[in-house]
Amino acid sequence: MSTENTNASPEKSEAQTKRAGRRKLLMRGLLVVVVLAAIAWTVWYFVEGRWYQDTDDAYVDGNIVQITPRIAGTVVSIGAEDGDLVHAGQTLVKLDPSDAEVALQQSEANLARTVRNVLGLYNNVQSAKSDLAARKVALDKARADYERRKNLAKSGAISSEELAHARDALAAAESAMSSAQQNLNTRKVLVNDTVVASHPDVKAAAAKVRKAYLDTARTTMVAPVDGYVAKRTVQVGQRVQPGLALMAVVPLHQIWVDANFKETQLEHMRIGQPVELESDLYGSDVTYHGKVQSLGVGTGSAFSLLPAQNATGNWIKIVQRVPVRIALTQPKELDKHPLRIGLSMTATVNLHNQDGAMLPTTAPTKPLFTTAVYQKQLDAANTLIDKIIHENVKDEKQAKKRAASKS
Repeated sequence: MSTENTNASPEKSEAQTKRAGRRKLLMRGLLVVVVLAAIAWTVWYFVEGRWYQDTDDAYVDGNIVQITPRIAGTVVSIGAEDGDLVHAGQTLVKLDPSDAEVALQQSEANLARTVRNVLGLYNNVQSAKSDLAARKVALDKARADYERRKNLAKSGAISSEELAHARDALAAAESAMSSAQQNLNTRKVLVNDTVVASHPDVKAAAAKVRKAYLDTARTTMVAPVDGYVAKRTVQVGQRVQPGLALMAVVPLHQIWVDANFKETQLEHMRIGQPVELESDLYGSDVTYHGKVQSLGVGTGSAFSLLPAQNATGNWIKIVQRVPVRIALTQPKELDKHPLRIGLSMTATVNLHNQDGAMLPTTAPTKPLFTTAVYQKQLDAANTLIDKIIHENVKDEKQAKKRAASKS
C-alpha cells in the first residue's frame, strides 16, 4: 500500500508542474498580447485616432415651411395630404373667395372713378388757362377804354361820370384777372409734376386695389417651395384666422444634421472639416458625407427654456454639449437613401485639416432660403392696376375726340 502511494506521488507532482508551466506560459502570452494591443492602440491613437471625434447625439434637422393664412376665411378645399410631394406654386388650401372678390370689384371701380376725377383736374387746368386768357383780353380792353376816356375827359368831350364808369370797369377787369390767375395756380398745384398714374389720389386708389387683389389671391394658399406635406391639421369647413398653422412643407433635399458634441471634443474642430454620418434607419451599410458648417455659439443648456442658474449655489459641474451643424454635401446620397426630420444619426468628424475657422469670419451675402411665389401675386396686381388706368385714360381721350368732332 505504501509502495503504491510512493510511486504515484512523483507522477502527480510532475503533472502539476507541467500544468503550472502551461499557465505561466499562457499568462505571459496574454500579457504580451495585452502589452502589444496597448502599444498598438497608443500608436493608432496618436497617429490617427485622436484626429477623429464622434457622437451619436445627432439628429436630422431642416427647414419646416409653415402654411398659414394671411386673411380670415372658411376652408372650401384641401389640395394635399401628409406625405404628399408638392411643387412650388401648387394649391394646398382654398378659402371661400366671395367676400374678397366683392372687395376687389369695389376697389377697381374706385380706381377707375379716381382716374377719371384726376383727368378732370388736368382738364380744369386747361379750362383755367383759357379763362385767364379771356380775362386778360377783357383787362386789355378795359384799360384801353379807360385811357381813351381819360384823354377825352381832359378836353371835356365826355362827362366825369362816364370816366368813373370806365375806371370801375378797369378795376373790375383787374380783379377778375387776379382771380383767374389764382384759380389757375390752385388748379396747377393739384397736378404739378405728376402724370395720371403717379397722382397721389390714383396711387392711393391703386394701393386699395393692390390690397384687395392680394386678399383675393391669398384665399388660395400655395406651396412656397418644393417638398413634402407634414402636420396637416386643417379641415374643410373650418373657419381659420391669420397666423394659424394649417400644415407644413418640408424640403427634404435641404436638410442638415445637428450633432451635439461634448465641449471637450471641440478643441480641434473647425468649419469645413469633412464628416461621415450613419443613420439608425439604414445602419452602418449606408454612409453619408458632409462637412462642418458651423459651431454653436452657446451650449444647449444656455438656450434651454429654463437655463441653469449656477449662481444660486445649487450647482453640479457636468460636461456641456455644443450643437454643431453639419451640411450634407452629396445630394445623390439623399436621392438613394432619403432622410426624414428628427432621425437619429452618428457623426464622425475628421480633424486632420485645421485650416478652417472656429467661427465664421464673413457675413452672408445672399438669402439662405427664398421663395418667389408671392412676388408673382404682386406682379399680377400691378398688371391689373396698369390695365385699369390705361383703359380709363383711353376712354377719356376717345370721348374728347368724339366731342371735338361733333363741335
